[in-house]
Amino acid sequence: MSTWRKSSYTANIECVEVLLAETVGVRDTKARHLGQLTVSRAAWTALISACSVVQPPREHRG
Repeated sequence: MSTWRKSSYTANIECVEVLLAETVGVRDTKARHLGQLTVSRAAWTALISACSVVQPPREHRG
């Protein structure tokens, strides 16, 4: 059985919840009644990989 999870970075702030199962569900913690977005595991993995890319700091030109 899968459970909805919130990021540990959200502390007490309501944010986005994720359900990791055969497919991945994403919903707004404050608006659960509006439903969820469901994506494939492959799509979720691609999104997380793209978000996890560390960008070098921009050079300040003054």
